[in-house]
Amino acid sequence: MKFRYLLAALPLAAAPLLAAAPATAADWAVDTAKSRLGFSGVQTGAPFQGGFGKWSAEIAFDPAHPEAGHAQVTIDLASARSGDPQRDGALPQTDWFNVKQFPEARFEATGFVAKGGNAYEAPGKLTIRGIAKDVVLPFTLEITGDKAEAKGHLNLVRTGFGVGQGVWATGEWVALDVGVDVDLVATKSGS
Repeated sequence: MKFRYLLAALPLAAAPLLAAAPATAADWAVDTAKSRLGFSGVQTGAPFQGGFGKWSAEIAFDPAHPEAGHAQVTIDLASARSGDPQRDGALPQTDWFNVKQFPEARFEATGFVAKGGNAYEAPGKLTIRGIAKDVVLPFTLEITGDKAEAKGHLNLVRTGFGVGQGVWATGEWVALDVGVDVDLVATKSGS
């Protein structure tokens, strides 16, 4: 008799545990061919833009539970191109990205913050040249069915990550402020 009451009570006892289970976010496969990871800056007063040809991204996101999401982006710094042969030749060198010692940059967010409408923020850690700093990437997100596109822009001071050594550390020739532009196209995994 007591055993029967115990069986009946088990679902009620388990309910709070199930309700407290953390939300999980769906995985999204980023199409790097349709996406862009770029940068911008100013050299001797002239603005320029560039992009990274090789990078990868792992993203888990649920608009109903953005806090449960996760993103990790790994960038091959040797793939930076701006369309200027002299600048592109200098970027991998020790004064700039120093790709022999630090071949990759990495951004990792351990959750997202809804800011209203289609606006979100991705607080995370950005690591360049072995220097890790907390940053917040604001972005907009459009989801249509199982397709999504996220666009964001982040301003950085390049010398905060050691990018631009020696005479390049002053900002006299290349501005200290640089931008990172993100345009990611992704498909919900399993679709």
